[in-house]
Amino acid sequence: MIYMLDTADLKEIERLMDLYPIEGVTTNPTIVARGNLKLRELIKRVRNLIGEEKMLHVQTISDRSEDMVNEALRLRDLAGGNFYVKIPATPQGIKAIQALKKRNIKVTATAIFTQLQGLIAAKAGADFIAPYVNRLDNISSNGIEVVSDLVKLMDIYRLDTKVLAASFKNVDQVYRVGMGGAHAVTISPELFDHIMHHPLIEQSVEAFKKDAVGFYDLDIKGHEEDRKRMKTA
Repeated sequence: MIYMLDTADLKEIERLMDLYPIEGVTTNPTIVARGNLKLRELIKRVRNLIGEEKMLHVQTISDRSEDMVNEALRLRDLAGGNFYVKIPATPQGIKAIQALKKRNIKVTATAIFTQLQGLIAAKAGADFIAPYVNRLDNISSNGIEVVSDLVKLMDIYRLDTKVLAASFKNVDQVYRVGMGGAHAVTISPELFDHIMHHPLIEQSVEAFKKDAVGFYDLDIKGHEEDRKRMKTA
């Protein structure tokens, strides 16, 4: 499973990247607006935080395929590093995806709501397809089913496209798309914290600490000081 952060909050990106095996950051225009920074400055700061190797996904806002391509090229030059342009899977978007792949630009097809829409985006060459789980659930559809069906379709037709599940409201949705075979998820910082929280974990850790009193005689601070001395020697 590939884990990505769906946010433009620089403090949260720095905090969570330090803790967890997160492989990239995804954004969209709504997320960028919440970040309260102009796009150019935001992209620059995110890239500085995550480095060149981790993925950075940034979305176009143009309507015509030719404009999407030009916007994608500008975003790529601005972001540098391991960059993916997010293209909405509309008819013009599908055309743009095909043109971008001819230029060796990595693409995430976004705003996926049906299995056939996702399959067409994958056939067009998208590296990731991003079905919106909770938005589908909100209209009495089944976001988890769409994700699992897309995973099966990628396997049936031997496509290299990865299914990047997005738009989550709760931890159970993330769990169920994982059980459905999703290759990747992108989730908010708040939801990432919820995934790692469980009262039994905290109770167990506290019990271990109490049981260790008087028996664990390791000099941890001394070890760190030894390591520092070795580095400066």
